[in-house]
Amino acid sequence: MNDGDTSEPENLIAVAIEAAEDIRDPLEEIVEKTATDRGAAFAPETLERLAALKKDDRAAFEALRAQLKGAGCRVMALDDALAEENGERGRRGPSQADILLDLAQSAELFHAPDGSGFADLDVNGHRETWAIRSKGFRRWLVRRFFEETQGAPSSEALQSALNVIEARAHFDAPERVVHIRVGGLGDRLYLDLGDPTWRAVEIDATGWRVIDNPPVRFRRAAGTQPLPVPVAGGSIEVLRSFLNVQSDNDFVLVVAWALAVLRNRGPYPVIVLSGEQGSAKSTFSAILRSLLDPNTAPLRALPREDRDLFIAASNGHVLVFDNVSGLPGWISDTLCRLATGGGFAVRQLYTDQDEVLFDATRPVILNGIEDIVTRPDLADRAVFLTLEPIPEERRRPEAELWAAFETERPGILGVLLDAVVGGLKRLPETQLEKLPRMADFALWASACETALWRVGTFWSAFCGNRDEAVEGVIDADPIAAAVRAVMATQSKWTGTASDLLDALAEVAGERIAKSKSWPDGPRALAGRLRRAATFLRKVGIEIGFVREGRGTRSS
Repeated sequence: MNDGDTSEPENLIAVAIEAAEDIRDPLEEIVEKTATDRGAAFAPETLERLAALKKDDRAAFEALRAQLKGAGCRVMALDDALAEENGERGRRGPSQADILLDLAQSAELFHAPDGSGFADLDVNGHRETWAIRSKGFRRWLVRRFFEETQGAPSSEALQSALNVIEARAHFDAPERVVHIRVGGLGDRLYLDLGDPTWRAVEIDATGWRVIDNPPVRFRRAAGTQPLPVPVAGGSIEVLRSFLNVQSDNDFVLVVAWALAVLRNRGPYPVIVLSGEQGSAKSTFSAILRSLLDPNTAPLRALPREDRDLFIAASNGHVLVFDNVSGLPGWISDTLCRLATGGGFAVRQLYTDQDEVLFDATRPVILNGIEDIVTRPDLADRAVFLTLEPIPEERRRPEAELWAAFETERPGILGVLLDAVVGGLKRLPETQLEKLPRMADFALWASACETALWRVGTFWSAFCGNRDEAVEGVIDADPIAAAVRAVMATQSKWTGTASDLLDALAEVAGERIAKSKSWPDGPRALAGRLRRAATFLRKVGIEIGFVREGRGTRSS
């Protein structure tokens, strides 16, 4: 018998078997093919085989679908093709908004005390916290959608999903406080390092340490930059080499302010820097901001309205306003609220009734050539520093200065944290003979100082600065200066507000009495006197008001 004869029954069977072996399963190596050809899974025979697999063995189908997705297949389009293959073309699949909502299930939602929604996200093994309306959360959600569908959601679907997610966070999730840069929980403080892994420094009365997942929530505003990992064993005197301070007392006050910044509650005194051109006011301000709350825009111009000021305050822990030439009354009042705490409400854009509420306390630095703080209420919350011009032989190239500062920054931050540890330990037993306007700040600085200086160093420097501030504000206020001049030759003056206005105009002179800063009547004078009363009292001048009929008598 010829082996090549296929007419025999046994040879026919062998040929059939050999031909059957040549018909390969369309799903064999489909994942590898999809990696180089994303349309491989859409071939008719492959779709037919996938449809059969989905019907006969759903678990195997879902496992293969996940592998195809990983290889780059657009699985949502594949689902539509399989639905058509199975005669389910008219059946509606999940909408983009539904897919987005399903993807958001992996986020842990909560809301802040003001009702705004937030989400904790697991990103590469670490936790990140983003406002639901923030770009950070939107990017995360859109990326998850692309990973799932290999496509982009429509703006309408994204907006609809965000509305539902925010409602869930508000009504169905717990309430948590969200901090910027510095937070507190119990007897511990937390400093957000601002690094990509969202680490923080935990500080208590026993020491400080860098931790991966702090128990408090921080949010990152646009422009937030990372702090260096602090290093123990530094010296506070290193900081002085980068700041143009002229006296030991001024440096003590700067360090006390920095220690207050590292605390999670105010009050925070306003640092007011003045000095002529070339005294490094802007550099001084930028170094302090970089040390404690670095930002891509460390210095800002003074806002023109309350809304802009509080937007800045809601997006940073430390505020620095550069080259200020004067403070209008409204912004002076607002800075007082920021220093010691106070709420602010403004109508939300595009609505008639809804308000945006802000209630926080922030450290502030102001710098300018002139004496920019003239109102006693703000001056009572401020620390004043006058910077001297830097001689040419002492000037350093800015690049060199910042390079040296970056090298020393971890050690400077570490020594400040050491002082905070001491402050947490000693604050419960710290007392002062008398409490100033910024009592909590004074107590905190006094509690921290023994880690750096001998007891009483801060209080001596603070009181000296207060005395200089009183003299400066009185001299800058024409009414206060005129009152002091009137009382220089007598121990008591009594009369109506109109009489006092005439007496003050006489000692002030015609030029000042006709200026815009001079009160235009008795009522305006009474307001100015009440504002100046605190600082006049500190130089021994008491002001009292007695109403008689429709008039007011001053004494």
